[in-house]
Amino acid sequence: MATIPRLPHEAERLKALYDLNILDTPPEERFDAITQKAQQEFGCKTVLISLIAENKQWFKSRQGLDKRETPRNISFCTYAIAEEEYLVVPDALADFRFKNNKLVRGEPYIRSYAGMILYSNDGYELGTFCLLHDEVRDYTAAEIDRLKHYARIVEQELMLSPEYGSR
Repeated sequence: MATIPRLPHEAERLKALYDLNILDTPPEERFDAITQKAQQEFGCKTVLISLIAENKQWFKSRQGLDKRETPRNISFCTYAIAEEEYLVVPDALADFRFKNNKLVRGEPYIRSYAGMILYSNDGYELGTFCLLHDEVRDYTAAEIDRLKHYARIVEQELMLSPEYGSR
């Protein structure tokens, strides 16, 4: 597997994430409603609101996946937050970064991925709103626009959290 990217402003990014006080909190209907709607619209096996902490990827909402978190070093979303805005991997088995990833070679058998970055109010990358499927799949420009729309809704909900900034 390729080297895991770390952002040059990683300390500031992590502070923005931790200031949300949202990691390891119970599921919330407002986030689950968004991931459920996206799962129906895109016909994907899995939809996640993934937040990238220092050593883990934690899911505020998840459809089609039992795990609440995974190690950061196997996270597709870690690569996504290092991109300009989003990451699409049509075939994980054909991508050098992921072809040997245990999430590709084993459960949940991720074959395709599309993740749109979730930003803090200060522009730091908190994580992604992402779609995963167990089949090869590419996404049209219109689908990427819809994914972006969902991500912006999630960002608004994250910033509306009563705990935001209470540290």
